[in-house]
Amino acid sequence: MDLYIYYQVKDADAASLLAAVVPMQAALGARHGVACQLKRRPEARDGKQTWMEVYAATPAGFASALDEAVALAGLSAWTDGPRHTELFMDLVTCA
Repeated sequence: MDLYIYYQVKDADAASLLAAVVPMQAALGARHGVACQLKRRPEARDGKQTWMEVYAATPAGFASALDEAVALAGLSAWTDGPRHTELFMDLVTCA
């Protein structure tokens, strides 16, 4: 299962959020063997950026570990509104 989490951040809070998300993802990747990515839309709108965290091929229980890591990192201090999570699964595995 792949997790895609998107949310908004005010331009003024982007550097602080980046400083918190990068080590959080590095720790999650190392601990759970998950490939992590951090992305954002190229344009900001009304002083806000849209960011996306991607976690590929997550093991069972990863969503709970992610929730704990987000709380520990204090990400809600820099996000503007809720985090939205989408789950996707592979239909066909690439050889």
